Amino acid sequence: MGNCAIVGINWGDEGKGRMVDLLTQDYDVVVRYQGGGNAGHTVINEYGKFALHLLPSGIFRKGVVNILGNGVALDPENLWKEIEQVTSQGVPITPENLKISDRASLLLPWHRLLDGLEEARLADKKFGSTKQGIAPFYSDKYQKKTVLAGELLYNPNLRQHLAELLEWKNLTITGVYGAEPVTMAELEAWLDSYCEKIKPFICDTGAFLRDAQKQGKKILFEAQLGALRDLDYGIFPYTTSSNAIAAYAPVGSGLPSAKLDEVIGVVKAYSTCVGEGPFVCEMFGQEAEALRSAGFEYGAKTGRPRRVGPVDVVATRYGVQVQGATNIALTKLDVLSYMDRIPVCEAYELDGERTEEFPFPSRLNDAKPVITYMEGWKQDISGIRKWEDLPEAARKYVEYLEAQIGCRIGFVSVGPERDSIILR
Repeated sequence: MGNCAIVGINWGDEGKGRMVDLLTQDYDVVVRYQGGGNAGHTVINEYGKFALHLLPSGIFRKGVVNILGNGVALDPENLWKEIEQVTSQGVPITPENLKISDRASLLLPWHRLLDGLEEARLADKKFGSTKQGIAPFYSDKYQKKTVLAGELLYNPNLRQHLAELLEWKNLTITGVYGAEPVTMAELEAWLDSYCEKIKPFICDTGAFLRDAQKQGKKILFEAQLGALRDLDYGIFPYTTSSNAIAAYAPVGSGLPSAKLDEVIGVVKAYSTCVGEGPFVCEMFGQEAEALRSAGFEYGAKTGRPRRVGPVDVVATRYGVQVQGATNIALTKLDVLSYMDRIPVCEAYELDGERTEEFPFPSRLNDAKPVITYMEGWKQDISGIRKWEDLPEAARKYVEYLEAQIGCRIGFVSVGPERDSIILR
C-alpha cells in the first residue's frame, strides 16, 4: 500500500478518524490537508476517547510523523488547547511527531467573531456554521489578508503586519456589524498565549515531505468533512469553505508532486448530517430519534443532534465518483442491529420522475427519497471479526451497497474501537 487518502463520501461525520487511527500502523506520515477546527474526528484507543479537531488522527501512533499542511485553517488557540488536552491523557506530542507547515495561514481572533456575527445577521437563512471562523478565514486567505505561520519565526515586522490587518478588519466589524472593534492588546495577548507556544512545531514541511517521498516513505492524507461539503462539488452554499476531495490532498499537504495510490472513502451504514442544507433521505420523529440514539449521533465539535436517515445510495454513489474512491470503509454497521427491516434510499423522485443521478444543489429541495427495505439481522454483531461470521442479512446489506455505489467495500466497522473491524 503506497500513498493513500482517507476521505468522507457523504456529509462528513462518517468515521474517518477511526480509520486513520487504524491504518496508520502501515504508514510513516499522516497529513491533514484542508479545513480547520470546525469538525471532529472521534478516536477510541488505548489512551482513551478523543474528539480531534485539528490534530491529525495519526498522533497516537509511535514513530508516525503528523503534519498540518498549508491548506489547513490553522487556529493557534484551539490547536494549543487540543495539544494540552491530548497530552494530559498520556499522548506524547513533540516537534518530532507534530510539524506545522510554515505556509499554513493563521486563523486570527476576529475570524470566529465574524463567523458568529454573520450567522446572527442571516438569522433563519443561516448556513449552519460551527462558528469556528472557517468561512471568514478562507475568504481572507484568498484576499491575501492573513498571516502565514512562518511569519511567527521569520517576520521582524509581524506586529506591524497584524496592525495593518486589524485596521482593515475593524472597518467590517464596526461598520458592517456595529460590533466592538478588536484591539491590538487582544492580538498581543493572543500572540503571547498561543502563537508563541506553537512556534517550536513550525517548519518547512514541504522539504520534509519531499525528503520522505525520496526515501519511499508511505504517506496518509487525512481529509475533513465529506464530498457533499466540498466547496466546489458539494451542496453549495451549505458547504465548507475548502476542498475536502482527495484530488486536493497533494496541494493542501505541501507535496503537490504526490501521487495517490489509493483513496479510501468512508461511508456510514446509514446517513447523518450536521448543520443546514438539503438532506433528501432525512428521517423525522420517533423513527429518527431511535436511530440517533442507537448511533449516539451528536456532533463531535458542536454537540448538536445530527440529522439522520437511511443510507443514501444516490448521494453515496456521487461521493464515490467525485472522490475517485478505490476502496470503501463502511462504518457503524452494528448500529442497525436493532432494526427489523432496514430502509435504503435507492433513488430520488424529481419532477415526477425517478432518478439515480445526484441533482444540481438548488434542485435537491424538490427531490423526494425512493425507499426500499432490506431484511434486518436483529443480533449483536459488535464482537464479530470475520466476514463469514456476519449474519447473512448483514452480508447481503453490504453486498447490495457495494453493487449500488460501484466501489468495493474492503472494511466493515462494527464498533468504535480500533480493532472493531472486519477486513474483506
